[in-house]
Amino acid sequence: MTEQLPNLDLSLFDESPIASRAGEHKPRILLLYGSTRERSFSRLMVEEAARLLQHFGAETRIFNPSGLPLPDDVPVDHPKVQELRDLVLWSQGQVWCSPERHGAMSAVFKAQIDWIPLALGAVRPTQGKTLAVMQVCGGSQSFNAVNQLRVLGRWMRMFTIPNQSSVPKAYMEFDDAGRMKPSPFYDRVVDVMEELVKFTLLLRDHQAYLVDRYSERKESAEQLMARVNQRSI
Repeated sequence: MTEQLPNLDLSLFDESPIASRAGEHKPRILLLYGSTRERSFSRLMVEEAARLLQHFGAETRIFNPSGLPLPDDVPVDHPKVQELRDLVLWSQGQVWCSPERHGAMSAVFKAQIDWIPLALGAVRPTQGKTLAVMQVCGGSQSFNAVNQLRVLGRWMRMFTIPNQSSVPKAYMEFDDAGRMKPSPFYDRVVDVMEELVKFTLLLRDHQAYLVDRYSERKESAEQLMARVNQRSI
C-alpha cells in the first residue's frame, strides 16, 4: 500500500490500528460521492480516502451513483437501489463527500441518501454506524455542504466524527492522474480517515448497546403483547 501513498510520511504512524485485534474482520467502510462527471472531484477525493482507509486496515467499497434513479421514481427492487442498500447494510462506517452546488450538497448526493430508509423491516441500516463528512468546492472554501451532511448523519442516527474536510478550488488539488497533491488539505483528509477508523473500531462492538432506546423497547413490548392477545382471542 505504501506505493499508492507517496504523500504520506509513514514514519509518523504506529502500526495499523487493527494490528492488535487479531481474528476480527477489518472495519467495513462505504464511501459515497456526489457527482457523475467524468472528472468528478468528489469521486477523486473518495478514491484517495479509500486508499488511506485501506492503509489504516479497513475494507472499503465505493458506490457509483451513475444510473441511480430519482427517489421514488422506480420500485425499490431496482438494481442500483438494491446495490446501494446492500452496501449500507454491509458497512460499519461511511464516508460522505459532496461537491458544493449553489451553496448546498448536490442533488446526486442527496438522492443516494433519500434511497436509504431509516428502517428495513426490523433492521435500521444506518443507526449506530460511524460517519465522516467531506466536501469539494469549485471556488473559495465553504462548509455549507459538510454542515448539511452532519444534519443528515444525525437524522440517519449515525455517529459523525468530529473532524471533517473541505477542499477549496478542488480542480487545483489533483494531478492529471487524479491523485491528490501534497498540501494541508491532503493532510486533513489523512486526519479524517485515521479518525474514522479509530472511532469505528471503538464503537462497532458496542453499537447495539449505544443505540438501545427506551421508547423502542417500549414499542416492541407493546407489539409483542398485542400479538399475544390476538392469539388468545
